[in-house]
Amino acid sequence: QVQLVESGGGLVQTGGSLRLSCAATGRDFGTYVMAWFRQAPGKEREFVAAISRSGQSVYEADSVKGRFTISRDNAKNTVYLQMNSLKPEDTAIYYCAAGTAIVTTPQFYDNWGQGTRVTVSS
Repeated sequence: QVQLVESGGGLVQTGGSLRLSCAATGRDFGTYVMAWFRQAPGKEREFVAAISRSGQSVYEADSVKGRFTISRDNAKNTVYLQMNSLKPEDTAIYYCAAGTAIVTTPQFYDNWGQGTRVTVSS
């Protein structure tokens, strides 16, 4: 098991940037695929991006491709989500998750953080 704590959310204007961090505690961070999901009010949790154990492979949702970048630092047990060119529709609670495969379905991830809120004003 790994415990996850997100940070870096906040209020930003349209076109702005934020960098989310997810710090992991516990053993074997490098053995987990890491992902970011988001959930807007009244909507289902949706996949944003995922990164392989080594960091060499990434997968991003079409809605964020070219604007968001996922990365990880296994020495620091941390995964990041750099968000640029933010839009009001990016407003959501962002969650990081740890799993065993790069999949877009949240049910396949066993470990979740508590979330960090991102609000993009128009």
